[in-house]
Amino acid sequence: MQVEIWSDVVCPWCYIGKRRLESALEQFPHRDQVEIVWRSFQLDPSIPEGETHATLPALAAKYGRSVEEMGANMAHVEELAAGEGLQYHLADGVSGNTLRAHELLHLAAERDLGPQMKERLLHAYFEEQRSVFDIDSLVPLAVEVGLDEGEVREALADRRYLAAVHQDAATAQALGATGVPFFVVDRKYGAAGAQPAELLLQILERAWTDANPLVTVPAAEGCTDDSCAV
Repeated sequence: MQVEIWSDVVCPWCYIGKRRLESALEQFPHRDQVEIVWRSFQLDPSIPEGETHATLPALAAKYGRSVEEMGANMAHVEELAAGEGLQYHLADGVSGNTLRAHELLHLAAERDLGPQMKERLLHAYFEEQRSVFDIDSLVPLAVEVGLDEGEVREALADRRYLAAVHQDAATAQALGATGVPFFVVDRKYGAAGAQPAELLLQILERAWTDANPLVTVPAAEGCTDDSCAV
């Protein structure tokens, strides 16, 4: 069985969704036969590469809310994340273009280190407040999971995985994904948002025995459009 997950490394619901999927897999009797494939989805590809900005005021302005109201929304997401064992610091976050992070994930996947790289990027961004937006920030994280520094720098400089990132985005659009996380099991069942572990387990069980075409369950909380309003 193959589980594909479209997500962005700066999507707070994606990390929550990842933990919930892991909880579902712990209860799935065929978990040893499940392949997890991380797919690229940029929430805001319009941010110029090399530029960063504080997330809280930017989101408040984007959605026409006060900084205080947006901060309260972030605190709510932090509470939900804590329930999954995650320690978020959203109000102190910085946003930027995640294209190179996604290119790095494709390199890691080719070296059989995709899941490890995904976890390291999410942990670095949400729990350590580290940048994931430029080569010098990404290289140390890549080396930590076992990638070669020279290969990482070369791959991110020559943009050899750029087409693969764009292909992931095109596939997500073709499958009807409008936000993330977006889970697709064997191209049979789709689930948008950070679905509860119980529902994800049901999807795994049904997909294991069902030969029906793609069915998408109602969306749960997640990041949509070109940003994440939390």
